[in-house]
Amino acid sequence: MLGSWWLVGLFVAYTSGKKLWDVPPSHTDQLGPGKLRWEPQCQHQLRHLQDGARISAVLPPRLEGHWISTGCEVRPGPEFLTRSYMFYANRLFKAYQFYYRDPSCRDPSYSLVIKGKVRLRQASWITRGATEADYHLHKVGIVFHSQRAMRETVARINQTSGEHCSGFSPAGRTWAPGALYELLSAKAERDCTAGLGFAMHELSLVRVEKYQQPLFLQQSQGSREVEELYLGDIHTEWSERLHYRPTGYQRPLQNAMHHIQPCPACGIIYRADEHHPPVLPLKPDLPMLLSGRWVSTRCEVRPAVLFLTRYFIFHANNRSWEGYYHHYSDPLCKQPTFTVYALGHYTQGAASLIVRGGTELVFKVTRARVTPMDPVTVAMLNSSSFGSCGEAGAWSVGQELDVTHTNGCAALGIRLPHTEYELFRVEQDAKDHSLLFIGERPTDGSSPSTPSKRPTSYQAPLVQCGGPSGALARHVKPSYLGRIGEGNSSGALKTLSWATLLASLAVHLVRWD
Repeated sequence: MLGSWWLVGLFVAYTSGKKLWDVPPSHTDQLGPGKLRWEPQCQHQLRHLQDGARISAVLPPRLEGHWISTGCEVRPGPEFLTRSYMFYANRLFKAYQFYYRDPSCRDPSYSLVIKGKVRLRQASWITRGATEADYHLHKVGIVFHSQRAMRETVARINQTSGEHCSGFSPAGRTWAPGALYELLSAKAERDCTAGLGFAMHELSLVRVEKYQQPLFLQQSQGSREVEELYLGDIHTEWSERLHYRPTGYQRPLQNAMHHIQPCPACGIIYRADEHHPPVLPLKPDLPMLLSGRWVSTRCEVRPAVLFLTRYFIFHANNRSWEGYYHHYSDPLCKQPTFTVYALGHYTQGAASLIVRGGTELVFKVTRARVTPMDPVTVAMLNSSSFGSCGEAGAWSVGQELDVTHTNGCAALGIRLPHTEYELFRVEQDAKDHSLLFIGERPTDGSSPSTPSKRPTSYQAPLVQCGGPSGALARHVKPSYLGRIGEGNSSGALKTLSWATLLASLAVHLVRWD
């Protein structure tokens, strides 16, 4: 809900050192070196992310295999789709993109089958942890799944493509189920894809990650390997997407043989082809119940070298919100650079008429505090113009300062007060965890400060880690994450939990008699 500080991210990413900034744990929360006696779920999730979440990057990326979407994806526009990409050892690939009319991916519109070749190059000098690649398209074909889809798509192609595409398909032609129409042919030097806003520039930026998914079985516990393929992001402006070269990622694909389980959509997408598009299981529309705490599920990457985690608290009683944006210089979120704490109010919201399934809200940002986490950021803030970012010359590592009285922080792109026009959606995953999708940030680094810039797609989801909250939470420091709730000591909470457990056991013992 704040603008992207991409210039800062670019600066910090190339000048920050490898050493982690560390703060010793509070003595009231400390059981032993690096261990906490009591830690709420939200803080545990953030600590889990900062510790790398057992994630390792595969370098160089190994693309060979079958990679699939794990659910219905939303691209700017909006476009609703699922993907199924196959990469072979000889560098050839075959990719399916299935497009739908609905946000549940149950009403197929058309399918694209894309064939080509991809070659990995070198590590990206812009996006740390990514690998740049070249690709060449050989063929792109389209299969329509209804007369309506054919009529609408052909009209777009005939209107926006050159003369060589005017006869792609006569406007009055009857839909032929299963017929494959050629949109692009490298051999024939014909390309009729512009009308669809189609490009495969996502293949020009690649990252593969591997981690262990914990398994909790009735008699034993273990782990299952999960592999994820991150491909380049899609520009949020339709007019820019055809020539945009990615600097961030879109929602990752997962290896069909090594994916998170349970995954109701995975098998359906894996077995699909251009003639048999996947129809995903029906998901109920959930009410927009924001109240509670929500936290990132992974280290997030935004365009122009921004790595961050997010933590939000929403208070339904007065429609106020708090947000913690922890920024890092590395793709595993291990090297903190600065943290922004912001708060304000939001409107009740109304169903989006543009993005089906989404809810439109307006957010007001009224206050903000900044904590620099490394010497490079401290030096930058201390050298900022007087009155543009808190107290000039007063910044130090780990010291939080209020920037409200200076109307934000120009060096970090924070402007106060500030209004943002947002898009939200609440879903549940296969394990019944509540997920919160917040609108995708504009690729150009700006913010959705006008209704016309309201997002039409979503960022990576947040998972609910706590129910409705009362008083405003205290600041969370990602290095030890022990300050929220410190009004109640961890020892007291632990004692209370044991007392409750013993009382419960006593009641059951009495009943057994």
